[in-house]
Amino acid sequence: MLQGARRTIMNFPFAYLSRSRTRSIGFLFCCLIRRLQFPRLLLLGVTCHAVVCSLWRPGLGGSASLLHLYSNKSNPEQGYCEREVRLASSLDFWTLSSENLIAVLPIDPVKENYVRKVKNCVFSIAFPTPFKSRVHLVAVSKQVLEDILDLDLSVSETDDFIQLVSGEKIVLGSIPLAHRYGGHQFGIWADQLGDGRAHLIGIYMNRQGEKWELQLKGSGKTPYSRNGDGRAVLRSSVREFLCSEAMYYLRIPTSRAASLVVSDDAVWRDQFYNGNVVKERGAVVLRVAKSWFRIGSLEILAHYGELDLLRMLLDFIIQEHFPSVDVKEPNRYLDFFSTVVSETVQLIALWMSVGFAHGVCNTDNFSLLSITIDYGPFGFMEAYNPDFVPNTSDDERRYNIGNQANIGMFNLNKLLQALNPLLDPRQKQLAAQILEGYPILYDTRFRELFKAKLGLLGKSKGDDDLIAFLLHLMEKTEADFTMTFRQLSEITQSQLQELSIPQQFWALKMISKHKLFPAWVSQYLLRLKSNMNDSDSERRKRMTTVNPRYVLKNWMVESAVQKAERNDFSEVHLLQQVLRRPFQKHSAAETAGYSSPAPSWAKDLRVSCSS
Repeated sequence: MLQGARRTIMNFPFAYLSRSRTRSIGFLFCCLIRRLQFPRLLLLGVTCHAVVCSLWRPGLGGSASLLHLYSNKSNPEQGYCEREVRLASSLDFWTLSSENLIAVLPIDPVKENYVRKVKNCVFSIAFPTPFKSRVHLVAVSKQVLEDILDLDLSVSETDDFIQLVSGEKIVLGSIPLAHRYGGHQFGIWADQLGDGRAHLIGIYMNRQGEKWELQLKGSGKTPYSRNGDGRAVLRSSVREFLCSEAMYYLRIPTSRAASLVVSDDAVWRDQFYNGNVVKERGAVVLRVAKSWFRIGSLEILAHYGELDLLRMLLDFIIQEHFPSVDVKEPNRYLDFFSTVVSETVQLIALWMSVGFAHGVCNTDNFSLLSITIDYGPFGFMEAYNPDFVPNTSDDERRYNIGNQANIGMFNLNKLLQALNPLLDPRQKQLAAQILEGYPILYDTRFRELFKAKLGLLGKSKGDDDLIAFLLHLMEKTEADFTMTFRQLSEITQSQLQELSIPQQFWALKMISKHKLFPAWVSQYLLRLKSNMNDSDSERRKRMTTVNPRYVLKNWMVESAVQKAERNDFSEVHLLQQVLRRPFQKHSAAETAGYSSPAPSWAKDLRVSCSS
């Protein structure tokens, strides 16, 4: 019995001034600021290509530095440099720049925006296509605006903001780009893919000195749109906005979502590819990440033998995003690969620890920075099932949740194949050995995470069996994954020992019907006794910090989407609020049933690649 159960585990710019110069000019600047009225930051219509190119000047990154100086109200007792920087209250002086990418990486020489085969470049210049109808702001992430973009929440109420995040206008100082990449989709090489409906509108360097790439998704056609219309619909955009933010608060590496807007423009979609084409509304998500480079970014260059460009891009990625790797070191690509392997292991193990299935684990959806990107037909597992597949488009069930670890290794092998032309024979051998170590790394990290979910301290040779035994019982009883672990975090040892499971612990009550449940409880309680200097209250407190009470199950987001289609965004906002604190009990969430069994209508719920 346990042998089969054990199998389940594996399958399963800001422009910085020097301190001395800042002190010397501080008083002068404060005097001038009272007399001068600074000009508004110019937002340009996306059709003004020539104007943008003529006015654009190099810069390392966007910033809000002038606005910070202008709006700063300091304590007279503080030195100038010690004054607290305030958030921007408008987009006046808040800037973006593409220079960090354009100055280093080659751009497609063809400037016209039509679908084509692109060669010998990393980006194409492509401008968003504005909506023709009115645009409505559905939601914003206060935390992304304030903590990443240095913007006060009030900025989201301005016309400038709506025009920026809908793709109607761009910020002077930046040139919008579409990224060229390829990839293996469902295990098959798909050749050129690229940003077919996304525009990188610039890089922002915030007050912490962090560079963030801002990308609009659903903002119109690019040279990589293939047969698509370059648009995203409200349905999929609500899912992307909510899930990227939910994952962040689950402490899983991810891209972030700053805003979501919807238009009245008609977008036609065959959601389940069955010939039933319906009219939906176009929407755009402004999402941010340290980088959008992915395994497919390198694959396309290796595939077409663009090795000089491959080396150039790799060196750029290493220098910008892998501080532990010395870009001058001959073994840098080997060190880079080793880092990506270990961080991919970490990411997928974290996915598994919260029951998250990405749904489309293609190489073009796997970030080189090992963050979760491109939220489409994802799903948080409800009834525990290692064969859970959220994506109805996945006919072969390739990306079922239990196969994600194996797919991670497949994708890393494709990354290694892309790197191989740049490696000497010895480096190739070492890289192959690194990849061979993937299963052990994954097994170790999986065990660590699930031991924490069970509140286990220290080491015991029976820990793997204990974890596998529980998963086996969950699978046989179809117990809810999230709530089983959460309720184990809340129930007392005495209640477990007496096998008197209160009705409020409905997931555990479901498992308790299995005849082997008492045997597992005995093993579990015996193992807890080996926790040194631990108490039952400490165990429960510790477990509730790693076992969420709320995750974004598909029935929840579907309920929010159905209301949003009727212009009722209340549940989008409720989910935003609840998922910011997934480990804390929330009265409104309890009322909405977010910790209860799924409603009966959710059994027929389906999601697909269509968006």
